[in-house]
Amino acid sequence: MKPLVGAMQAWSCTVISAFAMLILGVLCILFNNNHPELVGGTEDPEDGKEVAATAGMAIAIYALFFCFCGLQGLLHLREGRRGAIAL
Repeated sequence: MKPLVGAMQAWSCTVISAFAMLILGVLCILFNNNHPELVGGTEDPEDGKEVAATAGMAIAIYALFFCFCGLQGLLHLREGRRGAIAL
């Protein structure tokens, strides 16, 4: 199977997706617990659990990106070990 994206793009997307999942995970936990810094003001959302559910969906999308891009990066590693000429 040939990779669909370049090696640099695949690994960059993998790293960015991992950090995005980490940051959104922390925000999801804080909104789920109705942390006063996030839901305490007049301009802030009132229902932290609903915001946490939306952040959870974003985490699921980033997990799909992480899997796809990680597999693309592994395909590049596999292709490089077989002696393919990289142009």
